[in-house]
Amino acid sequence: MAAIDCGTNSIRLLIADFDGDRATDVSRRMEIVRLGQGVDATGRLAPEAIERTRVALSAYKSEIDEAGATAVRMVATSASRDAANAADFHDMVVATLGHEPEVISGEEEARLSFDGAVRGLDAEPPFLVVDIGGGSTEFVLGDATGVSGAISVDVGCVRMTERHLHNDPPDLDELEAATADIAKAVDHALTVVPGTQARTLVGLAGSVTTVTAIALGLTSYQPERIHHARVSREEVALVTAGLAEMTRDQRAGIGVMHPGRVDVIVAGALILRTIMEKTGSAFVLASEHDILDGIALSLLR
Repeated sequence: MAAIDCGTNSIRLLIADFDGDRATDVSRRMEIVRLGQGVDATGRLAPEAIERTRVALSAYKSEIDEAGATAVRMVATSASRDAANAADFHDMVVATLGHEPEVISGEEEARLSFDGAVRGLDAEPPFLVVDIGGGSTEFVLGDATGVSGAISVDVGCVRMTERHLHNDPPDLDELEAATADIAKAVDHALTVVPGTQARTLVGLAGSVTTVTAIALGLTSYQPERIHHARVSREEVALVTAGLAEMTRDQRAGIGVMHPGRVDVIVAGALILRTIMEKTGSAFVLASEHDILDGIALSLLR
């Protein structure tokens, strides 16, 4: 099964072999293409962003063909939901991949993320799964029996960076404006999804895993160390404050930092810190399993 997740900041591929409900990764890849570049301000996908995505997708297509995947599903999320010229993106995907991209709702995105995140999870339910993307953040509450509430809100690490964080490093007024924007969205999400009832907060996507890697003191990105690691609210606050004080070059020098995340990690960390403060969560459990795994499972089913 081949699953592709195309978000605001990155495009990712999972090719997995299934034996019943058990999955073995054949390939798991990620490229930062910043498809949502400028979309919050212009309402349109930039031609150069579509081209970057095409180049990455073409490489994924070759890998899918070589692996002999029997089913392919590509899900496109926040940026392509919002854009006035989404048809340009759609036509590019069909021409490059040979499959239609599914531009799913925020709620469907949330449910797929939850399915992927809780598979094989040994933690106390109910779970609040938060997926911090480039353009949006999904909140999903549920347990092994299913989802009891889900919502997607338009705060993500790219959107908040482009809207608020312009100086290097960001100044206090910018950080306060971003935090206020995030807090308003989180408050709204928690009126729909009662996340304070959760016993375990599960964090997904690159902002969470990068903050976790820094908190763990890793010098290189090690998915096996990050997956299901627990980081306290105090540690997240310390990492966030440290990142906010760094220049771009200093952040780029962090061993676990992906080059495409340097510009947006401060906003991503602010979102995670705010969620933990608003929910009262003592720790976040980081997961390397997310919407990609949920997409692959949906093909199996």
